[in-house]
Amino acid sequence: MTKDELLARAQAWLAEDPDPETREELGALLDRGETDELAVRFAGTLQFGTAGLRGELGAGPMRMNRSVVIRAAAGLAAYLKGKGQTGGLVVIGYDARYKSADFARDTAAVMTGAGLRAALLPRPLPTPVLAYAIRHLGAVAGVEVTASHNPPRDNGYKVYLGDGSQIVPPADAEIAAEIAAVRALADVPRPDSGWEVLGEEVLEAYLARTDAVLTPGSPRTARTVYTAMHGVGKDVLTAAFARHGFPPPALVAAQAEPDPAFPTVAFPNPEEPGAMDLAFEAARAVDPDLVIANDPDADRCAVAVPDASVDGGWRMLRGDEVGALLAAHLVHKGARGVFAESIVSSSLLGRIAEAAGVGYEETLTGFKWIARVDGLRYGYEEALGYCVDPEGVRDKDGITAALLVAELASELKERDRTLTDLLDDLAVAHGLHATDQLSVRVEDLGIIANAMAALRETPPVRLAGLTVVSAEDLTKGTESLPPTDGLRYHLEGDYKARVIVRPSGTEPKLKCYLEVVVPVADASALATARATGAEVLDALKKDLAAAAGL
Repeated sequence: MTKDELLARAQAWLAEDPDPETREELGALLDRGETDELAVRFAGTLQFGTAGLRGELGAGPMRMNRSVVIRAAAGLAAYLKGKGQTGGLVVIGYDARYKSADFARDTAAVMTGAGLRAALLPRPLPTPVLAYAIRHLGAVAGVEVTASHNPPRDNGYKVYLGDGSQIVPPADAEIAAEIAAVRALADVPRPDSGWEVLGEEVLEAYLARTDAVLTPGSPRTARTVYTAMHGVGKDVLTAAFARHGFPPPALVAAQAEPDPAFPTVAFPNPEEPGAMDLAFEAARAVDPDLVIANDPDADRCAVAVPDASVDGGWRMLRGDEVGALLAAHLVHKGARGVFAESIVSSSLLGRIAEAAGVGYEETLTGFKWIARVDGLRYGYEEALGYCVDPEGVRDKDGITAALLVAELASELKERDRTLTDLLDDLAVAHGLHATDQLSVRVEDLGIIANAMAALRETPPVRLAGLTVVSAEDLTKGTESLPPTDGLRYHLEGDYKARVIVRPSGTEPKLKCYLEVVVPVADASALATARATGAEVLDALKKDLAAAAGL
């Protein structure tokens, strides 16, 4: 694209931008002649994929803004009408990030103008409330405006169809084609009214549904510290805890209320270093049984437990550990059906399912795949996502997961036991499944492409002293998995191990998921097994980074 072409594209975008803020921003870039920045913003368009849209806020087609959202909504409306859904209901939810309410209202206006019915949730609410509302209200689709746990300057646009689960191929490509077919924004009807704003009854219905995850009469004594991570989870989680008779959580006050600036954390993700520091500080003051955190849109749930062996006395459980604990609890409660997880999550779930005589299935990464498993009873992903009531919410749900964790902790407390004790039991029964992640955040996406190419061209034959016995390029798919950009290695030697490498679908990261299984003879061997697992995982990280050229 020549400089003149670039400036012409920017001027055309400016002329139809409905947002005074992004108009001012783009106008300033043009006035200053910042062609390098303009070239970045007009290098293409944000791609609508299986995560919908997600990106940095700002002017131009490579940023999240009202122009991009209006086009996305128009494309979704055209897709729905093409499927015979004219007049169908589209439910729209949103979080408390910058521009979320604007994007939600624009979506409602576009849907109304296209001849669909639109209903907005009453205020910023957790993503699982939107996922629940789709099925509860019999909608043909749903939209959630959220960037989940991304940095403050990001926002996103997540699309669900009428079954209450996120879109998967080919729907994503078909919607993307309809978005691409949108020409001038003036061609997209956007009335000033005509949609419904739902009342509190939709939230009350969601809270009533949470009854389904707990056992009537179960202990409800666990004391918790809770952080909403500056997101929208606090009011819903505390209402759910009160409804079910749990002690009121002690709130991390500095992070309790929604704040799109996320001022106390570098990244509003409980997995990121430092994000839980204030929660641990609060826990040291009140001495609870556990710490619970939601991410900003409250679809994820993090759990921390007392641990005298670590600095500060509190340890974050890995998503795989919480996933195994919830599976064991559901088995104990007599749950039947299929237990499912993504391929990047710990194989321990398969061992638990096999021992319990329940079904088990692996899927590609993301709840858009897990939610579609036939007969699903429980699904989880290592990135702190848990679906514990698939009939209510066909997506990860940080509120109901927190309730179930609190119930489990309460039951164990009645027997003078802890979540850590149950993890020890699982390790003795099934082997210690130690997991870790090598995650590389990049500015230049070419680094990720080069790492994947290096591994494909020269696949590793040994990692951490273990022999690679199988190497799969998942772009070709497998008997049970559709194609995806990823690599999977199985290793054997003194221990069995597994490595999966894939680019993140929502962030500029290369993610490498590592697991080693160490046999455990009895409880006395646990400390040695954990030390061995940590050593092997550390060696896997180093050898894999070298093989990928990172």
